[in-house]
Amino acid sequence: MSETARTSRKKQEYEQTLDASDKAVAQFEHKNRNFLDATQHFLHGNPTMVPVIVLVISIIIFGALAGSKFFSPFNLSLIVQQVSIIGILAAAQSLVILTAGIDLSVGAIMVLMSVIMGQLAITLGVPAPLAILIGFVGGILAGMLNGFLVTRIKLPPFIVTLGTWNIFFALNLWLSGAQSIRSQTLDEIAPLLKFFGESIAIGGARITYGSVLMLLIFAVLWYILNHTSWGRHVYAIGDDKEAAELSGIRTNRTLITVYGLAGLVCAIGAWASIGRVGSVSPQSFQEANLQSITAVVIGGISLFGGRGSIIGPLIGALIVGVFNSGLRLVGVDVLWQVFAIGWLTIIAVAIDQWIRKVSS
Repeated sequence: MSETARTSRKKQEYEQTLDASDKAVAQFEHKNRNFLDATQHFLHGNPTMVPVIVLVISIIIFGALAGSKFFSPFNLSLIVQQVSIIGILAAAQSLVILTAGIDLSVGAIMVLMSVIMGQLAITLGVPAPLAILIGFVGGILAGMLNGFLVTRIKLPPFIVTLGTWNIFFALNLWLSGAQSIRSQTLDEIAPLLKFFGESIAIGGARITYGSVLMLLIFAVLWYILNHTSWGRHVYAIGDDKEAAELSGIRTNRTLITVYGLAGLVCAIGAWASIGRVGSVSPQSFQEANLQSITAVVIGGISLFGGRGSIIGPLIGALIVGVFNSGLRLVGVDVLWQVFAIGWLTIIAVAIDQWIRKVSS
């Protein structure tokens, strides 16, 4: 072989360097998880389990303290009745919070739509079914107004809905004249408005149609969020809006429909609230906004968006109902019931923060 051939077969410098390099395969250290780490990972993958565990523990504790009075069919059905309206509002609130937003106007939309339904049916003589339908349309428009201001004017959801809360509340007082429509008047002219206040007796329990409505709303929203592309888009926007846009999701349009659907749910809640209260009252459900957020947070939906199940707020509302009922039965003052719910909310947010820090 010639000298030139030998020279050409010599390895180049970078090849010689590669031959001398470490050829060991990269390995990753596997950390043995302790019980706390395993629990954190489990709850990260199953966020609804936190409120389920809290609900079960609450029922056991208050059942032990209050005895048979707590577990009576009447008391258990009463708990569901008492949380039905807040549960419906929590469903509407959940839709917005899943997109990493917040809606402080859900309660005001609900009360305003109940006033519109009542004024149309009682004062203007509009047939009750048409008055209810107009209320539904009004709820959608009110929600879409929030969505428009958030997406097109680029205002923060907190500021937008804080402002519209005041607007809707002022319209509510103006349309009603700050006067309630009595139950007797509704019975005479538009009894359909009180439909969801009616109940059926099952054993010792009394199940109102409003309670059934709440469960149906959660069931429908669960299906939409888990089995439609729109539902997947909602979660994607809450997780990372910019990434959702890059993947082809029309985020602004989806957000407007989210707020619009939330407004419709509030309007349905308005119809149910008339039956629950027994009248059309412009002063009712003054704390509904905060109570709906409480149910959502306790229910395991992250305030940062993109994580949690719509069933969580239903469980969260039931937890609040169980706490209020249990503390009342054992003789705790209403003031301390509110105190306990406040701490429960703080603990729920702390747990959510801890779960979000899960290490892979």
